[in-house]
Amino acid sequence: MISIIGDWRAKRYQGNGAETERTIAMSKFPWKTLTAGAVLLAGTALAFAAQLAPGGGPMGGPGAMHQQMHEQMMRGQGGLPQGMPGGLNGHGAMHGQNFGAATLPTSPGQDAFGAIQEIVQILQADPTTDWTKVNIAALREHLIDMNEVTLHAKADAQMTDNGIVIAVTGDGRTRDAIKRMVPAHVHELAGLGWHANTAELPDGVKLTVTANQAVSLAKLKALGFIGIMVQGGHHQPHHLMMAKGAFVH
Repeated sequence: MISIIGDWRAKRYQGNGAETERTIAMSKFPWKTLTAGAVLLAGTALAFAAQLAPGGGPMGGPGAMHQQMHEQMMRGQGGLPQGMPGGLNGHGAMHGQNFGAATLPTSPGQDAFGAIQEIVQILQADPTTDWTKVNIAALREHLIDMNEVTLHAKADAQMTDNGIVIAVTGDGRTRDAIKRMVPAHVHELAGLGWHANTAELPDGVKLTVTANQAVSLAKLKALGFIGIMVQGGHHQPHHLMMAKGAFVH
């Protein structure tokens, strides 16, 4: 290193004027001091790295813990290093400690699947459930009907002076679902104080609802077909009864 610096100074002295003065000033720079400082800094960095490495320090140091977590995650072991609080695994252990526990999704991903899952859980939790009568298949068929009526049925509504008339129609399974569900719902509307009736159509049902004290003309217009169909809270208990084999539309 000294010979390199010496050759560089020799070349720079060949210049003239201000360049020569700058070269002389550089030749007086304390190179030995700078070199010693660099060596000291490097030694300090190595010592600090040793403290962070696995096994460094009396407790292994934070670097050891982090490396242990990373190695476990990469090996697919998950879990937390010994002595670390919390119950998260793998990547969540490093970045989700504030949650205290892993967060799981609650939605089953499909509404009919979720409705059936809820009913089955209720039946399994009830020690009085008679499994010889349980009919989950019937519940599934009814939920398919609900899907057809809600999403695929055509509903042509006409307002009258005192109510609303809706032609609810469809083809195939949709038509059959309409004929099963809409007349049955009229009985529920009667229990709410509404005045409603149905009449057969070749491809569906004609639903007529008359305004009264229970429901105004403006409300009927705003609700429309599907708003009328969701009135009341009978669907949930009916689903449970249907699953138990005690009720079918």
